Amino acid sequence: MTTTTPSTTASGPVGPGPGSGPAFSKAPGTDNRPGRLLAVVIAAQFMALLDVFIVNVAAPTIGAELGASGAGLQLVIAGYTITYAVLLITGARLGDRLGHRRLYLVGLTVFTVASLACGLSRGAGELIAFRLLQGAGSALLIPQVLSLIQRNFTGEARTRALGAYAAVLAVGAAAGQVLGGILVSADLFGTSWRPVFLVNVPVGAVLLIMAGRVLPRDGGAAGKPGEQGAGRRVRGLDLPGLVLLGAAVSLLTVPLVLGQQEGWPPWSWLSLGSAVVLFALFCAYESRLARRGGAPLVAPGVLRIPGMGLAVFRITAVMAVNAGFLFVLTLHVQGGLGYSALRAGLTFAPTAVVFGAVGLTWRRWPAVVQRALIPAGFALTAVSAVAVGLLLRDGGEGGPWLYAAFAGIGAGLSLGFSPTLTRALSTVRPEDAADASGLLSTVAQLGQLIGVACFGALFLNRLESPGAPEAYSSADALLVCAYALAGAATLGAVSGLVRLRR
Repeated sequence: MTTTTPSTTASGPVGPGPGSGPAFSKAPGTDNRPGRLLAVVIAAQFMALLDVFIVNVAAPTIGAELGASGAGLQLVIAGYTITYAVLLITGARLGDRLGHRRLYLVGLTVFTVASLACGLSRGAGELIAFRLLQGAGSALLIPQVLSLIQRNFTGEARTRALGAYAAVLAVGAAAGQVLGGILVSADLFGTSWRPVFLVNVPVGAVLLIMAGRVLPRDGGAAGKPGEQGAGRRVRGLDLPGLVLLGAAVSLLTVPLVLGQQEGWPPWSWLSLGSAVVLFALFCAYESRLARRGGAPLVAPGVLRIPGMGLAVFRITAVMAVNAGFLFVLTLHVQGGLGYSALRAGLTFAPTAVVFGAVGLTWRRWPAVVQRALIPAGFALTAVSAVAVGLLLRDGGEGGPWLYAAFAGIGAGLSLGFSPTLTRALSTVRPEDAADASGLLSTVAQLGQLIGVACFGALFLNRLESPGAPEAYSSADALLVCAYALAGAATLGAVSGLVRLRR
């Protein structure tokens, strides 16, 4: 279970004036029917979201067939997120500068070609490299999805379009888990795990053909009068900030993933220390750029918006717990309990389905209840995580109560995430909306990266520790991770109580 934080482009949500129709290009050869445009952009969002979870279920099979170590599997999962998180805001700004249609097509092409390369990979190193390329394609593609909806739908049509967008986010996680299990278990033509990547190729090809016909033509970076994009403020790319952030994320991720396998050599600690230094340099550079009137990758002023700092912390905690839970539980049920990929995918379905259902309905709950949703959600996540660990601690399958615990994690994470995101963005001025949304989108991806790296390393370290009973080593490692996941969720609950006191 997870979701992708909706992100706007750097110029924020801009659209035609009230009462006007959708702003579609009238260029020859362009299909101007809004339903088809929505279907094309939503399908791309769904495909990119699916790719996160479909691969998660296939990870143990990939490891067995390619001889990938635990660290290698972490990089297969996290590699996609690394480039996606670092390049997300840049992808949004490139859409403003070069056109959303153009960047959609470029990003979709990169993603599709990278998916083909992933499916044909002959070793773990190749697969990791092409997963990084997939993430870059998503970073170019996904920011354009919401921008195209915002700029081509107005009024009630925009509300319906955004509802469809939210529904895709809600069901993407569950669909990815189940479809990944089906494809791996089917072993089509003896290809084992490869269809989880190759399935993107025909879908991407069809979307490229349809997008060429239905997406409105770009009106240029600045936009001519009457054209889509007119009057938009085009912001710089902040390449130095991009380099600093990318280097800091890489120096943080690599030792977390490889350090345990290598016995935590001196270079791993040096890398972690260097990451801290580079993050500090990144923050200092961004602040200086903002004072000089530039366009920083992450606007420092956004962090000073009331409640934004807490929102950043909570979203990081939600996504770290989510990603860590899925990764370590996948390794346990397939490696420790011997589940097939299909059964593993179905096992996670309650978490994803309940997350989506709660995320779509919590606004309808009584106002008196909504005040306590965030701390209650994190507390429910903590209790449910411990319950999962205890139910599986003897190497058994947990029984029906296990699915109740999975549902509790889905509900708790959704209550921690959805109200946090909504309330944070509701306090943002229109001129700061793009920066705030971009910041929270990036934080969400970095949270997933931290979760896979940290909780994955903890699980693998415990799994390989001397003295653990062989029959229950996987269950023992899972229980330790469950306590750690509960601790992270408890910190989120405390942050929710801080907000309540205000």
